[in-house]
Amino acid sequence: MGKKIVVALGGNAILTDDPTAQGQQKVLKYTAEKLANLVKQGHQLVVTHGNGPQVGNLLNQQLAANSEKNPALPLDTCVAMTQGSIGYWTQNALNEVFQQQNIKKQAVSVVTQCLVDKNDPAFKNPAKPVGPFLTEEEAKAAHTQDGATYKEDAGRGFRKVVPSPKPKAIIEYPMVKNLIESGFVTISAGGGGVPVIETETGYQGVEAVIDKDFAAAKLAEMLEADYFIILTGVDNVYINFGKENQQKLEDVHISELKEYIDQNQFAAGSMLPKVEAVIEFLENRPQAAAIITSLENLENLKNGLTGTVVRNSHLRMVSDMHN
Repeated sequence: MGKKIVVALGGNAILTDDPTAQGQQKVLKYTAEKLANLVKQGHQLVVTHGNGPQVGNLLNQQLAANSEKNPALPLDTCVAMTQGSIGYWTQNALNEVFQQQNIKKQAVSVVTQCLVDKNDPAFKNPAKPVGPFLTEEEAKAAHTQDGATYKEDAGRGFRKVVPSPKPKAIIEYPMVKNLIESGFVTISAGGGGVPVIETETGYQGVEAVIDKDFAAAKLAEMLEADYFIILTGVDNVYINFGKENQQKLEDVHISELKEYIDQNQFAAGSMLPKVEAVIEFLENRPQAAAIITSLENLENLKNGLTGTVVRNSHLRMVSDMHN
């Protein structure tokens, strides 16, 4: 019997060296071919994705054209716009592969809102850089105009920083669940979802960015997924990465990952949020499994769980994904 799988696409699964629409669509066609292997094996597939470079480019375009008659759109709207464009590219790429390989499935994308707590501590400590690099003088002028926080970023200039609150729930979860149960391959929670808070009159977008891996983990938890797969640029997570004693992690318990986090084994800007998202998912779904691996390694999953396989159980399951 097939498994319910949530796959979180990394940036390299969408964008490489060519930032044009055509370039990203070409990369997504390759990605879709890899994802189709899971569908052919009979699994229920939900796809999430990042949007960091895309929303950054869109913000630059908005600011470059900003005027009284053509005002720049807010960040939450830009997140929704990039969800729509990447979702459109991804569903088209998947549907094209399904047709070519005679897979009787159809992909559909959902513009997804993600509920956050208006009292989340992140709102008092904005730290996620977005938008273009500015000189110090430009950053001061921008702050005077919009009141936002600007911080120096890795010696390359100043950038606007926004909060990155933790996701509480995926608003469109019931629709995603219904689509999966109806047999559709569903693309949702793109870019972490559009961040919204709950008000007396409904949901209201906020100036924030939600980590895509945490949002994917929340969606996987709510969907009661059997497997949560985070795709990145390497087949496995490593400790002592880049050193002579580097070690590949294969079958690992979340308690071990927590120890490695305490040892500062994972870089804050790359592997750490992926590891933390996996831990959070498995703490809420202890009977499930999570995998951190590369897009290229996906095709090997038919022979068993490969990559860095993480569990919240001391049972080392070695059976393939069909058992």
